[in-house]
Amino acid sequence: MVADSSRYAPDSAYAWWRLAASLAMATVGGIGLWSSVVVLPVVEAEFGVDRGGASVPYTATMIGFAIGGIAMGRLADRFGIVVPLLIGSVMLGLGYIVASQAGGYWQFVAIQALLIGMLGSSAAFAPLVADVSHWFRRRRGIAVAIVASGNYLAGAIWPPVLTFAIETVGWRQAHLWLGLACLAVMLPLTFLLRRRAPLDGPAGAHAAAPLLPSPGVSPGTLQALLVLAGIACCVAMAMPQVHIIAYCGDLGYGPARGAEMLSIMLGLGVVSRLGSGLIADRIGGVGTLILGSTLQALALAFYLPFDGLTSLYVVSALFGLSQGGIVPSYALIVRDYFPAREAGARVSLVLMATVAGMALGGWMSGEIFDLTGSYRAAFLNGIVWNLLNMSIAFWLLIGRTRMRAAPA
Repeated sequence: MVADSSRYAPDSAYAWWRLAASLAMATVGGIGLWSSVVVLPVVEAEFGVDRGGASVPYTATMIGFAIGGIAMGRLADRFGIVVPLLIGSVMLGLGYIVASQAGGYWQFVAIQALLIGMLGSSAAFAPLVADVSHWFRRRRGIAVAIVASGNYLAGAIWPPVLTFAIETVGWRQAHLWLGLACLAVMLPLTFLLRRRAPLDGPAGAHAAAPLLPSPGVSPGTLQALLVLAGIACCVAMAMPQVHIIAYCGDLGYGPARGAEMLSIMLGLGVVSRLGSGLIADRIGGVGTLILGSTLQALALAFYLPFDGLTSLYVVSALFGLSQGGIVPSYALIVRDYFPAREAGARVSLVLMATVAGMALGGWMSGEIFDLTGSYRAAFLNGIVWNLLNMSIAFWLLIGRTRMRAAPA
């Protein structure tokens, strides 16, 4: 019994094996976050809508993803990770199959929001991050960063593949094959993760939460501030990630160049995310959030003066390297300040706020483009939101420093 307990303990070989399976699940399930970005120009032409309208499927997907992620996190807290992953695997595969037969614009939007976003991909992000956080203590930062890299790996792998498929067989056939692939890969992976996660501390689910950053701050207030920070950082993050393909098309470079830039951006985002995980194990989630948010603001500013083809590749690479560690840092902050038994719901709520920020930022940037005729004002809008995120992160750092100094 003791040997079996040791075999499945946090930081064990089993925990690392489980992390690898979780990363694979997150990478496949993460396609739901990026397919609507790739088909944005196709939707614009297929359904006769403007740029803002073509951005709506992405926004609807992300809103559904955010709502579904919170619900999936609660399911994971109560029943374990297998239940939400089963739902997500089936709904994501079914969503792409049904989307391939969509007869109109609003039908396509509804499928993206409900099946692909809310009931599909949402299970393969925040609930998986929360689940993995239970399996590691000494190396929690890098473990969370690895599994959170799944959606970036999805963004690096899937856009070029889907772009090629659309150009070869059309977007409808591409969606059909995508749905079948999700079912074939995600369902077997789900059953590999059926063991329930251990909870922190000798009291298990009843372990006490660490101190909050300030005596006058309630858990609800802290949660709300983390949600606001998550929205703000990802409104900024959405501008390049959602619109780089359309931006390159407007500049005359073509959507294929934009897809390559998105792939580079997100591929280097994986490097950034892993590096930030190693850093987080040394300086904590708050310090990592400040570092990533500051670098993201600088990278966004570089888009303003540089719009040549080569410079856009370079700036997109810098953007990927700068912002990969931001989202995982929220999961580490939640685990620092809240009980383990609440991890699924609270991590999901904050990470889904980042998704809501991506949805808001993707739509907002499209509307700003329609109003101004360029993306310059959209980049400036992103920088302002980024500064809001940075102010909350610095407040957390100051509060934590004061609490540590209080006994002295």
